[in-house]
Amino acid sequence: MVGRGEPASDGRTARRDRNRELVLDTVLELFSEGRVAPSAAEVAERAGVSLRSVFRYFDDTEALARAAMARHHERIEPLLDLPHPGEGPLADRVDVLTRQRLRLYRTVAPVARVAVVRASTDRQIAAQLASMRAQLRDQAAAMFAPELEPLPVAERRAALDAVDALLQFESVEHLRRRLGRSEARTAEVLGRALRALLAS
Repeated sequence: MVGRGEPASDGRTARRDRNRELVLDTVLELFSEGRVAPSAAEVAERAGVSLRSVFRYFDDTEALARAAMARHHERIEPLLDLPHPGEGPLADRVDVLTRQRLRLYRTVAPVARVAVVRASTDRQIAAQLASMRAQLRDQAAAMFAPELEPLPVAERRAALDAVDALLQFESVEHLRRRLGRSEARTAEVLGRALRALLAS
C-alpha cells in the first residue's frame, strides 16, 4: 500500500513545487511592470492559482516578495562572475567591470527598483540588498587592487568609496533613466571617470 501511494504523493509534491515557482515568477513579472507591492489576489489571478494556494506556499505578501527576490538572485548569479580580477592593464579592467555592471543592472533593474523601495520597511530585503552591495564593492576592490593597495589606508578607503559610488545601481539609473543616456554613453562616462580616478 505504501508503494502504491508514493507516485501520487510525488505527483502532488511536483505539482506543488511547479505552482510555487509559477507564483514566484508571476511576482517577478509584476515587479517588471512596475508593481512594487502586488497583492496576493493579483498574483493568484495572474498565475492562475487560488488565493488559498498562494497563502499555502507563503505566510504573507512580504514573505512572497522576499522569496521572489531570492529566486531572482539565484538566476542572476552567473552575471556576478568576474574572472581574473586585478589582472591586465587598468583600461581593460575598467572596460570589463563596466560592461559587467551594465549587463547586470540591465537584467536586475525591475527587481532592484522594488528592492530599493521595500528595503526601507523590510529588514530582510534591506539585508539582502546590503549583502549584494558588499559583494559588488569587494569585487571592485579586487579588480582595482593594483591601484588601491599601494595607497595609505585612508586614501585607499576614499578611492574605493568613489569607485563604489560610480558603480552603484543608482548611478547607472541616474544616467540611463533621468538623463536619458544610452548604454554605450553610460559606459563611456563611467569608464572615463574610473580611469581618471584610478590613474591619479
